[in-house]
Amino acid sequence: MNIELKQAADKLICEIFAVKPGETVTITTDYDSNMNVTRAVADAVQEAGGFPLILQHPTPGSVGKAADPDLPVDVLSAALSVTDVWIEFNHQWLLYSTPYERASAENKKLRYMCLVDFNEDLLIRTVGHVDTPRLQVFMRRVADLTRQAKTMHVTTPAGTDVHFEIDPIHYVACDCGDASSPAIHMLTGQINVVPRFGSIQGKIVFDGCVTPPFGRVPDKPVELTVEDGVITAVTGGEDARIYEAYLRQFNDPGMLKMAHISYGFNPGARLTGNIVEDERVWGATEWGIGYVSDVDAPPCGQDAVSHSDGICLRSTVCLDDRCIMRDGVIIDPELVVLDPTR
Repeated sequence: MNIELKQAADKLICEIFAVKPGETVTITTDYDSNMNVTRAVADAVQEAGGFPLILQHPTPGSVGKAADPDLPVDVLSAALSVTDVWIEFNHQWLLYSTPYERASAENKKLRYMCLVDFNEDLLIRTVGHVDTPRLQVFMRRVADLTRQAKTMHVTTPAGTDVHFEIDPIHYVACDCGDASSPAIHMLTGQINVVPRFGSIQGKIVFDGCVTPPFGRVPDKPVELTVEDGVITAVTGGEDARIYEAYLRQFNDPGMLKMAHISYGFNPGARLTGNIVEDERVWGATEWGIGYVSDVDAPPCGQDAVSHSDGICLRSTVCLDDRCIMRDGVIIDPELVVLDPTR
């Protein structure tokens, strides 16, 4: 086995998830998943004294709840509702699907992480090579500052200019490489914010990858006009037309609602078309559209049949009147000292 792959798998299981002897770690995959990564992580679980369980099914035609018709929903739900750890290596993600909703609601001990389309290089760069303890100090301070703010304003060189209110009852998730406690966790290097619903106003321009439906950078930046949290226009090139048609083909008003914004803070992340990695490109912000769980936005979340994400590169972020990042570079004096990329 690739030594670096083994080290990254061990780090994921022992450092990030802190798997204990006797715990069950369920790894979900579909027919397009990378089995070298799957086996490396399963081996790391066994070496840690845990029980790896690999579940594989045919690749669904879509993601989220839109994947339900292609899934053994009841069987997946049953297994995931009793496991200690769930690591998702699917190509078409189960995040926000019915099995995900059931497991997150019923399994109070569950530690989950969405690692969609992971290959060997991706696991090594975004997990194995990251100085997790130093990154945690930096990210936790950014998360604290975000929670304390009332408003957020984001601009980019591509034309993004959007502002919104921060809802104090919504969850600000800081995924900084600690998945040792029961919760819905994501790959190291992301801080997720669910704005106050209805408060998002302005222009959001995706000049990075958009997934789904593309899994790549669009032919021209896709510009969303957003009023009161709802997309009222989609403009750009041919891909913008395709994207608007994709969102509308669900016939679901929720698929035109902005869901969340995330900071990207993984030093090893690159823009590759894998949305889990793209969301963590240093200095980018990512916008989700559609579904939001009631965990992230109590008490009801935001219902939608699916979810889509787009990337805004080289972001400038101001929290109230405090500008913490300009064109993707940390400029706040307090945070500069903590910045692990310096």
